[in-house]
Amino acid sequence: MSELEGLAERLRRFAQARDWEQFHTPKNLAMALAGEVGELLAEFQWLTPSESSEVMEDPEASGRVRSEVGDVMIFLIRLADILDIDLVQAAHAKLDESEKRYTVEDYRGSARKAPPLA
Repeated sequence: MSELEGLAERLRRFAQARDWEQFHTPKNLAMALAGEVGELLAEFQWLTPSESSEVMEDPEASGRVRSEVGDVMIFLIRLADILDIDLVQAAHAKLDESEKRYTVEDYRGSARKAPPLA
């Protein structure tokens, strides 16, 4: 069992013990995930690019950022578990697609958006 699978199992047991599975619908989990991403964004909202790059050097700010990243990961893993999505496989598939869309030759050093694949 991978660490990711172990964490998914721990989250499953956590929800079962509290009878929260009834609330862990894909819609609710996706909304909770979006909310947690919003809380993570709030930690960076008014920082300059330089300040955002140094946020982990501030013990108080780094604790908040770590906590929000943890929340995002928890809800993403739980959502994937409910939907029976292998997160690692999904990420590899998306990266495969991105490698085709964003070729090194055409996009090195560029932040422009690629057109959709045909």
